[in-house]
Amino acid sequence: MSTQPEQVLENQLVEQLSYQGYAKVSIPDEAALLANLKAQLEKHNNVTFTAKEFERVLNILSKGSVFEKAKTLREKQHIVRDNGDNLYFEFLNTEHWCQNQYQVTNQVTMEGSYKNRYDVTLLVNGLPLVQIELKRRGLEMKEAFNQINRYQRHSFGAKSALFQYVQIFVISNGVNTKYYANNRHQSFKQTFYWTNKENKRLTNILNGFTSEFLEPCHISKMICKYIVLNETHKILMVLRPYQFYAVEALIDRVKNSTKNGYIWHTTGSGKTLTSFKASQIIMKMPQVKKVVFVVDRKDLDYQTTKEFNSFSKGSIDGTDNTKALVKQFSDDTKIIVTTIQKLNTAISKKNYLAKMEQLKDERIVFIFDECHRSQFGDTHNRIKSFFNNHQMFGFTGTPIFADNAVKNELGKRTTKELFGECLHKYVITDAIKDENVLKFSVEYVGRYKQKESATEIDIEVEDIDRKELMESPKRLEKIADYIITNHKRKTHSKEFTAMFCVGSTDMLVQYYDILHRKKEEGKHNLKIATIFSFVANEDDADANGYIPEEVSVVEEAAALYGMNSHKRDKLESYIGHYNQMFGSNFSTKDSQSFYNYYNDISKKVKERKIDVLLVVNMFLTGFDSPALNTLYVDKNLKYHGLIQAYSRTNRIVNEQKSQGNIVVFRNLKKATDEAITLFSNKEAIEVIIMKPYEEYVKKFNEAFINLLQVTPTVNSVNDLVSEEDELEFIKAFRELMRLKNTMTTFANFDWEDLAMNEQLFNDFRSKYLDLWQKTKHDTAKEKVSILDDVDFELELIHRDEINVTYILKLLAALKDAKKSEQEAKKKEIVDILSGEANLRSKRELIEKFIQDNLPHIEDSDNIPQEFEKFWTEEQQKAFETFVKEENLSSERTQKLIEDYLYAEREPLRDELLNLIEGDKPSVLKRKTIGDRILQKVVNFVDTFINGMDN
Repeated sequence: MSTQPEQVLENQLVEQLSYQGYAKVSIPDEAALLANLKAQLEKHNNVTFTAKEFERVLNILSKGSVFEKAKTLREKQHIVRDNGDNLYFEFLNTEHWCQNQYQVTNQVTMEGSYKNRYDVTLLVNGLPLVQIELKRRGLEMKEAFNQINRYQRHSFGAKSALFQYVQIFVISNGVNTKYYANNRHQSFKQTFYWTNKENKRLTNILNGFTSEFLEPCHISKMICKYIVLNETHKILMVLRPYQFYAVEALIDRVKNSTKNGYIWHTTGSGKTLTSFKASQIIMKMPQVKKVVFVVDRKDLDYQTTKEFNSFSKGSIDGTDNTKALVKQFSDDTKIIVTTIQKLNTAISKKNYLAKMEQLKDERIVFIFDECHRSQFGDTHNRIKSFFNNHQMFGFTGTPIFADNAVKNELGKRTTKELFGECLHKYVITDAIKDENVLKFSVEYVGRYKQKESATEIDIEVEDIDRKELMESPKRLEKIADYIITNHKRKTHSKEFTAMFCVGSTDMLVQYYDILHRKKEEGKHNLKIATIFSFVANEDDADANGYIPEEVSVVEEAAALYGMNSHKRDKLESYIGHYNQMFGSNFSTKDSQSFYNYYNDISKKVKERKIDVLLVVNMFLTGFDSPALNTLYVDKNLKYHGLIQAYSRTNRIVNEQKSQGNIVVFRNLKKATDEAITLFSNKEAIEVIIMKPYEEYVKKFNEAFINLLQVTPTVNSVNDLVSEEDELEFIKAFRELMRLKNTMTTFANFDWEDLAMNEQLFNDFRSKYLDLWQKTKHDTAKEKVSILDDVDFELELIHRDEINVTYILKLLAALKDAKKSEQEAKKKEIVDILSGEANLRSKRELIEKFIQDNLPHIEDSDNIPQEFEKFWTEEQQKAFETFVKEENLSSERTQKLIEDYLYAEREPLRDELLNLIEGDKPSVLKRKTIGDRILQKVVNFVDTFINGMDN
């Protein structure tokens, strides 16, 4: 068979797209792309451009970043014609999205710093808006993702840069297909499967995906309505399928009925984006006067307003007080974000009624965030009886059913009774299957463990009726010690952060004091912070599943002044420690300062500047921080309260964060199983909770046998003949790295349990890094290597604490060591230099420093200065050598390296060839010489600059 399987797949796809209404067109290069664009824009706008007029159009298209171009695509355009007339036209009909021109082409070749040929391109009105990259069956999808990233660097921005108008990328190996928005800064984790309404995946590109997702009207709708331009991060975001179906269901409800409804989307699945999109579309409907998005805490009000405005600049003006809210109801503000408390005041206080009553009969759509919470009070009824023409929708990750409903003065109220039917459902098992959230690894620490293990410590876990036992200083000391001992392991050496939730403010005060004392004694260096406030009932022994609202950020005065003076003094002193740690000036003296403290803690946790945040209830709901991976629990939790709290840890970040760690110091096994069963089903426990440690040991040992079948010894890696063989080794060792990454967070992890010892693992790791370096630096090769797009997942072996500073400490230890120990210490340094990806490029130079300079340094305290002097000299020498070898201008090369460091993009070939003094290379040699200079620039920066500021 002469054609490659990839080629067959491509031909079949083009045929199917053509059958679906895309016109087939041949576009071999950029000239053809521009000619076709002119013809299509003329057809779409029913005009004819002269050559000069089309140049003006291209001038509009050439400006700005990918983000700015996405805006240009959606805006109405204007040029002055050759005869002086004004001409108004558009690149895309966003209002009537099906009324555009659709074409398909394949194998477009673009030349930037490299020549790239793209697989299948969908053109809308002549602009490439969807790019599809195909890989043959059996290859990882990640390779297609990495290939597109390579195109982004090498050719999408070349010449007229029309490929920067791509809105959606599709990657497929035939049987698996995913899509994602054009955003260079996202990882493979932000790629999505398309599904039907019941969350059933359509993964096969020829059987389901193309007919549903790439159907011309549907893909246009995705581009025109369901891509969000995030103003804060200047990136494109595309909705996931369940978000799309939820918004469509809400729109349908508003258009065709006055019934209410709720959306059940699990915690962590991006409800804010879904509700924003729904609000934005509904507010444009002529029949709707206003959309009111209701949250139930002041911090969420602030957070949501900020997020909504990041999705669309200035779309929301946050209401600081009820007066401002009433003004927004009275003026032409279309979308309002408010707390339920302010809304309640607006419709019940006499002085606001005159203005508010004018809206009684207007069509107002209310969207309640986290509708499993405060709306179970009479505020809900008050809103319903005040507005005659209201429509209410709720979003929740954990609905209230009969089983977990709690009585209030109105009796038990379920989500269904309040909001009517569920319009779309996406539960935690769906989210885990789609890799939109992580599984939980739950460790129960305490004496009910049946077997000997590191989690068996002598503490009470079940005496919930005996407060004095659960709060005895001895028990709390042991738990504090356990956290100190295991924290680094749980958070991958503080790469992530943790929260510790406890049963009451009394307990919190005790825990904080113990941890603070131990820090003063030098027993740990964890950054501990806390925040708490007045709660009417502080005893949670009868945990009903609710996490009570701590009123600090809603009714500020009560929060602080209702707190007894002892607690308030304690909190004041803890804020004092925080101020010392971060050079801030917060206090409990007034509510604004306390609220600012709350927001600052939230920010610091997200920035990984706090190691452990101690709380009673705050931050256990509605707080979204991907950097948080561990929750320590000494508190009774149940049902939705339990799922909400656990879910703080399961946001996706990278390969290293493989699960959310829950460390429980009480017997919550039954409560955990019941909560999971309620919000999915009994079988879901298997899906949601990680397997026990022993399972991963078994898997690791099996993966080790697999590795030995590929490479029986460390040295046999050197003898691998083909790239296919090398790829087999990379995959086999990468699986071991993934398993080790998961296992090391277990308290009872021990190399003794494994069939492979640590030294052997590190030796294989060195070989793995050799292959990584080979693919990274091998530029002599003309053909594309199959290893180019393999993801080595280096974050699994990157350890932040091993950097140049760390090596300098080891050099000092080597200098001060006895003669008999020096060889062993030298070997330790050499092994680290081989085993750390970020130090390999520096290895030869550091070895030279050890050999030539270290013996002549008298005092080990002088090593850092001497090393810096040595490094600067070597950097200068290397720079001069490389400039001389390639006959480059020193000044221009220096400037290019500085630009390269700040612009986050590799220099283009023309920029590199411009550095050459004298005659420029012939056309035939341009590519080879350009590539060689680029590699030298990259190597120079890797060796001398990257990683040196540690």
